[in-house]
Amino acid sequence: MHFIDTHAHIHFPDYELDPEEVLEAAKIDGVTKVICVGCTLMDSKLAIEMAARHDNVWASIGLHPHEGAQYVSDDKALQEFRDLAAKTKVVAVGETGLDYYYNNTPKEDQKKLLRFQLNLAQEFNLPLIFHVREAFSDFFAILDDFEGVRGVVHSFTGTMDEMEEILRRGLHIGLNGIMTFTKEEKQLEMAKALPLSKLLVETDAPFLTPKHFRGKICQPKHVVSTAEFLARLRGESLEDFAKATTKNAQQLFNI
Repeated sequence: MHFIDTHAHIHFPDYELDPEEVLEAAKIDGVTKVICVGCTLMDSKLAIEMAARHDNVWASIGLHPHEGAQYVSDDKALQEFRDLAAKTKVVAVGETGLDYYYNNTPKEDQKKLLRFQLNLAQEFNLPLIFHVREAFSDFFAILDDFEGVRGVVHSFTGTMDEMEEILRRGLHIGLNGIMTFTKEEKQLEMAKALPLSKLLVETDAPFLTPKHFRGKICQPKHVVSTAEFLARLRGESLEDFAKATTKNAQQLFNI
């Protein structure tokens, strides 16, 4: 069986484990591919560098909604970011989106940055990795201004209605270690109802370590624990679950 961690941040400068050892451990546990996801201009560059050094790593370049105020009026930085989209092994744009839970950046700046990255993804024919928290109404309104958007709403913990709206727009949904320790029954019901053809698994390492490893730094190999939990929850064999989610990731990100 093979798994793909579709969302990790092991390239972050403050990641406390040795990325080389982490990637080797992932291979041993059957996690054969990892996507390193950028949140700033700098760590998007680091994700690209990580991908260049490893056959089993790819990069996504992103400006997180928390960073909107820093970039939205910086034309030089935005051009530098735009240039990254053409780099080798860049397979997506994101994480980008809207976050009204923390609201670290004014909503209008978040929206502008999201639109910028949607346009960039369409220009380079790339899928997107979306971060959306307590902002789905505005997110859907913006998304509907763009045709043919491909991508994934990562770390999804929303409602059944929000799931259906995401699926109606043709997007995938990424689930991670949250599912293994949530006490929200509605989140588990959503995870059971999500069509397997639209499901991706991820870690969000170093964050959101699955239940059996709580207290430890999350790493790509832990995606297997989340997959095992979800397969049991959904009444599917782990082999079928692994095969389907791996295929979904390969097709969406062309890896």
